Amino acid sequence: MSEKKAKYLTTTLPYVNSDPHIGFGSEVIVADVLARYWRMSGHEVFFNTGVDEHGQKVAQKADSEGKPRQAYVDHYAAEFRRLKEALNLSNDNFIRTTNEAHKEAAQAMWRRCASNLNEGGESDIYKKVYTGLYCVGCELFYKEAELDEHKCCLIHGTPVEEVEEENYFFRLSRYAPQLITYLSDAKRTVPNWQRQWALDFVKGGLEDLSISRQKSRMDWGVPVPGDDTHVMYVWFDALTNYISTLGWPSEEGDFQKFWVAGDTVQVAGKDQVRFQSIIWQAMLLSAELPTTDTIVYRGFINIAGQKMSKSLGNAISPYEMVQRYGTDATRYILLRHTHAHDDSDITWEKMDEYYTANLVNGLGNLVSRVMKMAETHLEMGEYSAIEQSSEEEAFDFNFQQKLNNIWHQVQVLDELISETEPFKLIKTDSEKGKEILTTLRDSLRKIGSALAPYMPETAKIITTAVETNTKPENLFPRLES
Repeated sequence: MSEKKAKYLTTTLPYVNSDPHIGFGSEVIVADVLARYWRMSGHEVFFNTGVDEHGQKVAQKADSEGKPRQAYVDHYAAEFRRLKEALNLSNDNFIRTTNEAHKEAAQAMWRRCASNLNEGGESDIYKKVYTGLYCVGCELFYKEAELDEHKCCLIHGTPVEEVEEENYFFRLSRYAPQLITYLSDAKRTVPNWQRQWALDFVKGGLEDLSISRQKSRMDWGVPVPGDDTHVMYVWFDALTNYISTLGWPSEEGDFQKFWVAGDTVQVAGKDQVRFQSIIWQAMLLSAELPTTDTIVYRGFINIAGQKMSKSLGNAISPYEMVQRYGTDATRYILLRHTHAHDDSDITWEKMDEYYTANLVNGLGNLVSRVMKMAETHLEMGEYSAIEQSSEEEAFDFNFQQKLNNIWHQVQVLDELISETEPFKLIKTDSEKGKEILTTLRDSLRKIGSALAPYMPETAKIITTAVETNTKPENLFPRLES
């Protein structure tokens, strides 16, 4: 049998200007499920996440709170790092863009792109005076046609600033033909409508990208190599994390194994298409490095019909969810009850309902009933490993549907108990009753195995209960009113 290909997986890096919310929580849980599945399938996996710590809005937030920038980002980086334990994540690295090794990699990426010359001998990075409409929230210049009638950013709803300064530019327009080829491959971007948006955007004409800010105006960033009067545009810096986490600019070791020779997958929010599928891929092309194999985009999570917003005070913390429901139940809610690629809408009331109906009264009650009967009436069985689903089935990223399929099996077993009443049948027809109980117990083991990437601790409890033929403690306690 040939050796299985290494797998590289990364989330985006959230800005450290506020506490984590469940939008990013959902993204990192989805990535974790895929990482766990690949490991279960025998692949060597490198799973990356972390935080983006530079840029104007981070600097402004720290300054407004009267805190030193580094102390400010240290605090929020710690809050995001805590997600690993709270959500039971299996990431192999947590990268910070203020790490010295990352800053050196960002400067190496700049030099690689600057050394790439077009047919006319012009560098991919050049300097010019520019006047543009700048959104601080996005940290991006926009064309007027990309704004609303009030010249407000469509993502943040805030007015853009007209900025004139001399900046360094990246020759993004040079890579339009290669990006069109990249985006024409349906396997490269999931879902298809996000790929089509990116493809149409590139075909509509690319402008070169401002990739620096004058240090006199914005000094919180990675210095531009050879010019201490400028710092790098935050995206040019941050995007490099996807390979600096692997030890790049060294092109051996993890970088060779996972980025060059492995399969690379990035999970991102739908507002990231321009950055991940266009700008980052063009940077890789300019640096003559392999592009990302697949980028999968998630929709937003809205709260009671409104976008999550710190100003509105409606953001839900993953830590609040874990405190109320527990880790595995939080993972379940954010995997099954948010859409794979479309926007989702949730409330605390809806989440309470999902928890009680599907976990307390659903899976938890089924495990309790079946294992109580099995413990009383059956001997321990002998079990072999359960074969995993095909990788193609796991790779469509629709974990919501996969959990729907598992809960369908929960419903099937509940119906079998209602129809056959094995707790009664075993008193009148012991052999038939034990046969039904054995079927229920074996099916429960398969459910436990199927849940392993999604709800790892619950899966372990179910599997152990079946293999030791004992009823476990209640999996999901009832909520306090």
